[in-house]
Amino acid sequence: MSKPQNAPGDVRSKSLVDYLNDENVRAVLYQIIAIGLVILAGWYLVSNTLHNLEKQNISTGYGFLDLEASFEISETMIDYSAKSDYASALIVGLLNTVKVSVLGIVLCTIIGIIFGIARLSSNWIVRKLATVYVETFRNIPVLLQLFFWYALIPAAFPHPRDALEPLPGVLLTSRGMYLPVPLADNAYTLMGIAAIIAFVAIYFIKKWATKRQDATGQPFPMLLTGIGIFVGLVFLAYLIGGAPTEFSTPALKGFNIQGGYNISPEFMAVLIGLTVYTSTYVAEVVRSGIQAVSSGQWEAADSLGIKRSVALRKVILPQSMRVAIPPLTNQYLNLTKNSSLAVAVGYPDLVSVSNTTMNQTGQAIEAISIFMSVYLGLSLLTSLFMNWFNNKMALVER
Repeated sequence: MSKPQNAPGDVRSKSLVDYLNDENVRAVLYQIIAIGLVILAGWYLVSNTLHNLEKQNISTGYGFLDLEASFEISETMIDYSAKSDYASALIVGLLNTVKVSVLGIVLCTIIGIIFGIARLSSNWIVRKLATVYVETFRNIPVLLQLFFWYALIPAAFPHPRDALEPLPGVLLTSRGMYLPVPLADNAYTLMGIAAIIAFVAIYFIKKWATKRQDATGQPFPMLLTGIGIFVGLVFLAYLIGGAPTEFSTPALKGFNIQGGYNISPEFMAVLIGLTVYTSTYVAEVVRSGIQAVSSGQWEAADSLGIKRSVALRKVILPQSMRVAIPPLTNQYLNLTKNSSLAVAVGYPDLVSVSNTTMNQTGQAIEAISIFMSVYLGLSLLTSLFMNWFNNKMALVER
């Protein structure tokens, strides 16, 4: 007898070949295979590394972080000495990295915006000078620029005994710049709290002013109001704290400058090098962002009698930022990662401190994993903030 044929409405069970021919099934299968291979490769590398370390009697783990570091660090933002542990040393290196990265991002943004606008100037001299600046420093490797500034700064200034004093209490020497700083006092803590309160108040007032202008069309003097609130609250906190006036002023004692705050040649070389190099790319991002704005926006501003400088600040730049923010994020990430080159000029950043830790403890894998994780974290935080800012600046349809 012949086998009965399936009725038109019957569903025939799928075979293995049918499943493998299904694109969705294959896509999932390929992903499972890829994840499995990655896990297998990771397991092999870890197990092989642990086996080799055990054969060489090299201990593993992060217990060394509690041991005494036994080395000094020339620049610290927190209390640190050779008797501190390795964890404290790594924190010092992290703070130094964050300091030069944050300052570099702020400065390269300001300089980049100035030169980006200057590249579009109608003045031939200004436009060409900006072009020379961008094309020169953009095409010199950043490491060479760090070496250049590190060699130039000590050579450009005299020995501490012949220190230059451009301003009262400010000394310029081959060992860095010395600035007068106020002595520690509780009043400055109150001023910091007042500054935070002022920023919060300004934020809410700005939101109110925006809603008011949308509803009535009347602008609110937000700039003067914000300055008044900030200065007023901080000055009030200064008075409440007792209005301290004692300063630590740098002065020559023996063969070196004592007192004040020292900005080392290493820090200045790293900051200037990273700022100058990255600002050239920021300038190009700003220039392209401005050129991406329709020329009709300029014409509309001109027809309303708005000055070119005001139109640039209030009409063109806000629109160009929507185009410029994504590439700006890349430049900020590059600056943060390029700060690892500071070890080449002796600046005690995270990489420098980690190298010293690695050489003393022999914990190479652990030390490298720490600063790799830190740079990954800094990059992710920067991306997170810039993505939030990008969403905030995006056009919202009504």
